[in-house]
Amino acid sequence: MNKDEKYEARINSMKEFTYDWEPDNYDDPSKPILKISKSSIVNSFCWCPKKYEFSYIQRLPQDQSEAMRKGTVLHNSREDFFNEFDIKKAEKMNNSEVLEYCTSLMPVDDYFDISLTVAAFEAQRFIEARSEERVDEYLPVINEKKFDCEITIPQNGSKKYPLQRDYVVRLQGIIDRVFIENGKLIPFEYKTGGWKETKASSMRQEMAFYQLMIENAPVEVLEQHGLNSDMEVSHWGWYYPAANHVTVEPVKKRSMTALMDNIAKLISAYEQKEFKAKFWRQTCSEYCSYYGICPAAQDDSWM
Repeated sequence: MNKDEKYEARINSMKEFTYDWEPDNYDDPSKPILKISKSSIVNSFCWCPKKYEFSYIQRLPQDQSEAMRKGTVLHNSREDFFNEFDIKKAEKMNNSEVLEYCTSLMPVDDYFDISLTVAAFEAQRFIEARSEERVDEYLPVINEKKFDCEITIPQNGSKKYPLQRDYVVRLQGIIDRVFIENGKLIPFEYKTGGWKETKASSMRQEMAFYQLMIENAPVEVLEQHGLNSDMEVSHWGWYYPAANHVTVEPVKKRSMTALMDNIAKLISAYEQKEFKAKFWRQTCSEYCSYYGICPAAQDDSWM
């Protein structure tokens, strides 16, 4: 079999998976295992278990917000940028021409102001890479690629959230970008909202999820995306162009520990069949599509 065929065969060999999961059926091989994605665990369950239940288990519709539309458009344009960027062409340009070239790869749309910031950022990054003779590391080895793996969550792996048994779960998600520097892997996330230092903990959880997928991905998945099992995730980072904010830092073990605790907490919620609401009146009323049906909001004296 060629690489693509091996990849498809390995994916097809994995167990069926779902968010609408029943721990009581775990021993039945015909029943699916729990699916966990970065968005479901970090951006939904950790934000509010009740919102997770509404969105991922009950699959209740949510309003398409402007922030969601903006995120989709800008993520697509960033993916296209790296697919279209021509290293050999850019190497022959002076610095001004590199900036013009990066700008030309950006779509002219409602978010062109952010795209201009991204173009300037990428032009400067390329100029620095060229001056340091590192242009071979400029383009990401992973550019919006899907990863799949199965991992075992042990019964007593988390002191905070002991489980009834060991569980195999399926991790799946699309990694924004992975760069290689000095043979080490650096997952990198692109965010289109505003930056606040209070977001750092959540960002580290997201990056730890990327690291967890990469470190547990089958050989066939790694090879499909140009990686191998000998490659180590040494750093991670994120970029908020609207705030002109970039962070690159060594991986943090405590962030991985916190992520594994949160996965155990998620499984425990399924075991207990209880997804409690985290209710903050102003935040929930402004940002949650389920505010009108949330029991915590209904019980709030200000409603």
